[in-house]
Amino acid sequence: MEQDHGRIETRRYWTVADPAVIAGLDPTGAWAGLRCVGMVEATRCIGDTRSTETRYFISSLPGAAAPFGQAVRRHWGIENRLHWVLDVAFREDECRVRTGHAAHNFALLRHVALNLLRQDTTAKCGVKAKRLKAGWSEDYLRHILAPSN
Repeated sequence: MEQDHGRIETRRYWTVADPAVIAGLDPTGAWAGLRCVGMVEATRCIGDTRSTETRYFISSLPGAAAPFGQAVRRHWGIENRLHWVLDVAFREDECRVRTGHAAHNFALLRHVALNLLRQDTTAKCGVKAKRLKAGWSEDYLRHILAPSN
């Protein structure tokens, strides 16, 4: 159970590692290393409002629910960290590019830019400030884009 930002969230984890079940889900063996199927039931209470969400996963982990639950939490932590930075530093949610492959191409460019900005250790500021600094200073932009950065 976690309590944060005025909400209480409880998660329950189940896994199935039965080889017969796994073989039935992947009869052609397309998912190399598949060892278990997991389910997460997350119940969130905000004031008097209660909602439940169920998510399913396939995994190469052994069937124990505890390591599966830890892996799921780590995965979402990474996802949330990445998407939050993209939204705050690059205003990704406000992007209205929709034609052809443009949205995918812009997303790739934002990821490349984010990785380049995170690699820089000379500026002691956040990604958003580094991005603005690169827009204001051609010297800093060259430094960010340099292969030896």
